[in-house]
Amino acid sequence: MITMKQRRKRNETWIKYLLSALATISILTTLGIIYSLFSETFVFFQHVSIVEFFTTLQWSPSLKPQHFGVWPLVVGTAMIAIGSAAVAIPLGLGSAIYLSEYAKKKTRKVIKPILEVLAGIPSVVYGFFALTFITPILRDIIPSTKIFNAASASIAVGIMIIPLVASLSEDAMNAVPDSMRQGAYALGSTRFEVATKVVVPAALSGIGSAFVLAISRAIGETMIVAIAAGQSPILTFNPLNSIQTMTGFMVNVALGDIEYGSIEYQTVFAVGALLFLLTFSLNLIARYIVKKNRETYA
Repeated sequence: MITMKQRRKRNETWIKYLLSALATISILTTLGIIYSLFSETFVFFQHVSIVEFFTTLQWSPSLKPQHFGVWPLVVGTAMIAIGSAAVAIPLGLGSAIYLSEYAKKKTRKVIKPILEVLAGIPSVVYGFFALTFITPILRDIIPSTKIFNAASASIAVGIMIIPLVASLSEDAMNAVPDSMRQGAYALGSTRFEVATKVVVPAALSGIGSAFVLAISRAIGETMIVAIAAGQSPILTFNPLNSIQTMTGFMVNVALGDIEYGSIEYQTVFAVGALLFLLTFSLNLIARYIVKKNRETYA
């Protein structure tokens, strides 16, 4: 006869095997994605020199003569990431400081759900919002602004990632012990001084991680840049011009009529592999920031 202790031990064993199987499936899925991505990338670099890929400044894989300099796409992606960070980081951090240090509980219960609604809006909606609302405003202010431009796309992406910055930063600030705040108040500090000189430095690990993760999200954004930024793979540093990002190029090619196994088909994987390495590097940076600035409280 099986005792209760034996039954519980058997159930725990089955649960252990189930969780191990789920973790293994996740790992195998990740390895499968990496294999499919880099195997085609390896084939691509058998036909295209890696030196040309990283040193030339013209990108036109679908036109004759073909050029495979990826820098126009990299610069376009960087413009979106930097522009959206310039919008999201101050607004998101300011929102987090207000919700954590200034807002009353009732106010927080109202504002925070409204702020998080932004995260639930589909990115395609942000794309049309940028094209039909933000761009006309920019064209009224600066007439030389193109219909499709990096600035409006950056603003829309920045608005989209504000909840990510605000939510993660607020969680990091709420984890700071209240005793640190009370000690600062006892020394005569104002609320603003407590927020900026005590709470934010103490939560710097989580806040820095939030910034890096938000930038990673901006780099990987697809629909907003495909709709609002344009499809012009031209090397430019003017945010008022039309550009093309790495994700925008991948969408453009994937929707086109290209032959399977052709060099144009393989460019998608080469660009995707580069994008994967960029976001992976940012995640490593985020982990380093968290590890280096982590604070432990008794």
